[in-house]
Amino acid sequence: MTMSRRAIIKGIATAPFAGAAAGVLAATPAEAATIDASQYSLTSRTSNSYGEFAALTAALAARLPTVDATTVIADTNRNATHLTSAPSTSEAFATGFAWDPDDQDVDYWIPQGVTTSADAYGNGLYPEGGSNKVVLVSWYFETDPDGDGVDEYALDKGLRLTFVDYNTASTPTYRHILLVEPVRTATGAYSFNPIRKHAGGIMWYGNLLYVVDTYKGLRVFDLNTLFTVDTAEKDLCGLSTDGTTYYGYGYQYVLPQSHAYDNAGTYLRYTTIGLDRASTPDSLTVSEYSLSGTVDYDDGTFNGTGKPASATPHVVRWPLDYTDRELGSLTATEAVTVAQQKIQGVVSRNSKHYLSASNGPSTKGTLRTFTSGGSTASAVCDLAIGCEDLSYHTSGASGWAYSESVIWNVSEYVDKRYVYAVHADGS
Repeated sequence: MTMSRRAIIKGIATAPFAGAAAGVLAATPAEAATIDASQYSLTSRTSNSYGEFAALTAALAARLPTVDATTVIADTNRNATHLTSAPSTSEAFATGFAWDPDDQDVDYWIPQGVTTSADAYGNGLYPEGGSNKVVLVSWYFETDPDGDGVDEYALDKGLRLTFVDYNTASTPTYRHILLVEPVRTATGAYSFNPIRKHAGGIMWYGNLLYVVDTYKGLRVFDLNTLFTVDTAEKDLCGLSTDGTTYYGYGYQYVLPQSHAYDNAGTYLRYTTIGLDRASTPDSLTVSEYSLSGTVDYDDGTFNGTGKPASATPHVVRWPLDYTDRELGSLTATEAVTVAQQKIQGVVSRNSKHYLSASNGPSTKGTLRTFTSGGSTASAVCDLAIGCEDLSYHTSGASGWAYSESVIWNVSEYVDKRYVYAVHADGS
């Protein structure tokens, strides 16, 4: 997150959402403790106030050309720059890239989440049985990039997702698409709205993309169904007043939400998310951000039943069902507290957890690790300035042919934006 993390709830139509992080990371080791996981639960939701997601999406599909993620991967339109050495201050460098100059310099789109096709499928290739090596990155729109409390940009365009074709690591290419929620207009026409959230963490699992919703839970998107829309209008999203043309703020493709998991138990700040393929069954973990080491549950409207006993940041695990790529249980199976400031990313390997901890706009971040039930989190290696989300990429993802496991990270600050992987053991 950039500048200062502001958690401000605003309207879903035209009001902006801004979120960021600042401050200084304490050098003291983080303490960890296991707590009761059953207090954390989710409810499965297949609809919004406009109807069932499936029905809304089907109605839009009758009006718009429908494609899947493989079409987008084959239709990239921007060039990234291959990195041959560690970006910024990171260590243990394995591979990575930098965005083109426009995306390095833009101040209102801010990268946050990262996941790869090694999350989607065990061999690292997408789609199942296919051959694509892909990196996904989420961005949120910041209406107040300088954090002065005055919006420099009136229109919040919500969330975008970047498909990076990494089939040739020396010449990666990419395309941005817009994340949207299917709705109906006041007249009953089928349309979609931008999603004005933070998207601090994302996780790709099969055909599904999981996106954290800070106060609410998890949003889910089906990568088998995207829509092609008109690109002429850069400031319009959804059905235009002509009743026939659809726009996505100038993006050619939009990805509609297909499902949701709403927090139903103890409050949890859904800051970031990671996939664990080492657990049985596969599982996901969610971690919480805190500026000072104490999580704030008073800065927004949280779903759930009340604050946890401890405001120390939590890491919470839910099992996954690989047959349909959905949650295997709505009740968490593991929860730990970890006294670590400014957690921006989490990935787990059974009882071993990795955290990315940021340290402001001019100081390196850190990859840290701890074990469930252990007392402290130790440093693995330095990460780039402005480190954010994490994604674990096992050496067993044979399609990528890495000799050892790596962890992907994305950094957020203007002119310091990199997507890169470090060796998981810090070597």
